[in-house]
Amino acid sequence: MADPRDIELVFAPQEEGGCHVYAPDLPGLHSKGDTFDAAMENAREALELYVDGLREVGRSLDAGVVRRRVSIPA
Repeated sequence: MADPRDIELVFAPQEEGGCHVYAPDLPGLHSKGDTFDAAMENAREALELYVDGLREVGRSLDAGVVRRRVSIPA
């Protein structure tokens, strides 16, 4: 991660409605909400709990995730 204070969240719409939210750089961080705003608020709370948990056990936020962009084949 370039800056551990900035975390990318991905919002995936669900067929039944609402959004599933996850952080690719933080394995296990998932949340959801019935609306985008609810999903965002739930994700913020989940992130706070996730970070608190890492700090309690002395672990770093850096999960070692490497990202590369590749072109989609034509």
